[in-house]
Amino acid sequence: VQIEEGIAEVDMTLTTPGCPVAQTFPGMVETSLKNVAGVKDATVQLVWDPPWTQENLSEEARLQLGLI
Repeated sequence: VQIEEGIAEVDMTLTTPGCPVAQTFPGMVETSLKNVAGVKDATVQLVWDPPWTQENLSEEARLQLGLI
């Protein structure tokens, strides 16, 4: 995430390239970012490097998912 002069730029990855929300989720994130105080505009770019792994999850998320 980079925010400069009220412009938020996000590089986001999904769990797999075939993720069922790949078409809609970036737009949802972009819309949510635009509702943050001080953010005038936002763009979300899907990236696949580095690949997503379970290590990307916070400890809290792993607990909620029963992974630890």
